[in-house]
Amino acid sequence: MSLGKLYLLPVPLGDDADPKQVLPDTVARTIEFIDHYIVENEKTARRFIKAILPAKKQPDLILSLLNKHTEPSEHLDFIKPCLQGRNVGLMSEAGCPGVADPGAVIVKLAHEKGIQVVPLIGPSSILLAIMASGMNGQSFAFNGYLPIDKSDKKSALKNLEKLSQDKKQSQIFMETPYRNNKFLEDIVNTLQPSTYLCIAADITLPTEYIKTKTIAQWKKEKVDLHNRPCIFIVHKFN
Repeated sequence: MSLGKLYLLPVPLGDDADPKQVLPDTVARTIEFIDHYIVENEKTARRFIKAILPAKKQPDLILSLLNKHTEPSEHLDFIKPCLQGRNVGLMSEAGCPGVADPGAVIVKLAHEKGIQVVPLIGPSSILLAIMASGMNGQSFAFNGYLPIDKSDKKSALKNLEKLSQDKKQSQIFMETPYRNNKFLEDIVNTLQPSTYLCIAADITLPTEYIKTKTIAQWKKEKVDLHNRPCIFIVHKFN
């Protein structure tokens, strides 16, 4: 018996995005023949599937939850359908699975079991932000979430600023959306005035906001980022 495949299914970057506008037809066509899914949240996953493929019968869907409460011992069960010849779809809560997303552990396991992994095209806030930032698209690094502790966060920001200057490498990071405004305040109060900062919020949504300015310029501009999915990029040019 041949193995099933693990399909990495992209989703929109926010609830207000029309999936048919930001995703290729390939995603809907793939969902059409998959009934087993690995998701972070069952409610939002079902809502997405219904939006992109209304004809899909919801009672036929079998969803396994992968989040911070999932035990590693459960991971193998998630891909058992593949071992039995059935295809499985892996979804993130936003954007592309496996990138800043717990799905990476399932992809790793699939490779270990000889299961073919099929990534589908979709929006990545990280790549879209660096594309629109005007910073170094030849060399950049994604650093995920910075420390919560104020002192540790300040040190991390200064280290990233120095790294960007020394390696000529743009540094990308993010924050939990409800802490964005305080985080921006910490950034502008920590980095040097001539350092560039790109703020990319609500990417692909009607409220999309992407601007690159120096820290000195950001100190003069007020922007409300509260509860808005956001990517921050810093670069200290020589």
